[in-house]
Amino acid sequence: MTNSGAEVGALTRRREAGKANIGSAGARLAGTAPRRRLPVGERRNELINAALELLNSRPGTEVSMDDVASSAGASRRLVYHYFGSKQELYPAALDRAAEQLTALIGLGGEGAPTDRLAGALSRYFDYVEDHAAGYVALMRGQTGVPGSAGPAGKIGKIVDGVRQVVLGSILEALGVAAPGPVLRVTLRCWLACAEAAGLDWLANRDLPRHMLETMLTAQLVALLRVAARRDAEITVVLERLLADAREHRA
Repeated sequence: MTNSGAEVGALTRRREAGKANIGSAGARLAGTAPRRRLPVGERRNELINAALELLNSRPGTEVSMDDVASSAGASRRLVYHYFGSKQELYPAALDRAAEQLTALIGLGGEGAPTDRLAGALSRYFDYVEDHAAGYVALMRGQTGVPGSAGPAGKIGKIVDGVRQVVLGSILEALGVAAPGPVLRVTLRCWLACAEAAGLDWLANRDLPRHMLETMLTAQLVALLRVAARRDAEITVVLERLLADAREHRA
C-alpha cells in the first residue's frame, strides 16, 4: 500500500472511532446505555413480564404499549416488533401468569387427601403472595382489549383452563376419577370462593394467611356436607376425607 493509501485508511479509522465515541457520549449525556442484544425468547419474556407488572398497578384500559416499552426499558418500535398490538401482548402476559399458577398448585405426589389439599392451597397462596401482579390481572381479566375478558374471549379461556387444572388436581386428591354434576358444581363454587378470597386478601391484608387457608379448607368440608345430602358418591368421599382428618388429630 502507498503512503497516501495508508494515510486514507488511517483517516477512515479515526473517523469511525470518532463516531463511536460521539454515540457513547450521547448515550451517557442522555442518561442511557446502549441495550445489549438478547435472544428473541428472552426479549419476549422481558416484555411480557413488564406488561404483567403494569396490569396490576392500573386497569388495562389505562396501560398503553408505550407504557410497556418504558417499563421494559425498550423502544416502542421493539415492542411492536414482537407484539403487533394489545390483542397480542396482554393475553400473552396473562397466559404466562396462568402457566406459573398451574405449575405451583399441581397436587401430584403421594400423601393423604387432607395433606395434598392443604399443600395445594398453600402453594396457591404462595403464588397469590409472590406474584400478586399476575394473579390480580389474571383473575380480573385486566387487558383493556375489547372482547378478551368474557367467557368466550382469550382471557376467559385462559382462566377457565386454570380452573380445569385446579379442579382436576382436587379430584385426584379426593380419589374421584369422574365426578357427577353435584360434586362438580360444588367444587367449582369452592374454587370461585378461593379466587375471591385471594383478591380480598391482597387488597386488605387484615387476616393472617394461615387463618384464611384454614377457613377455606373448612368451607370445602362444609360444602361437601351439603352436597352429600344430594349425592351418595359425595358421602363416600366426605367420609374418607374426615376419617383421614381424624387420624391426623389422633
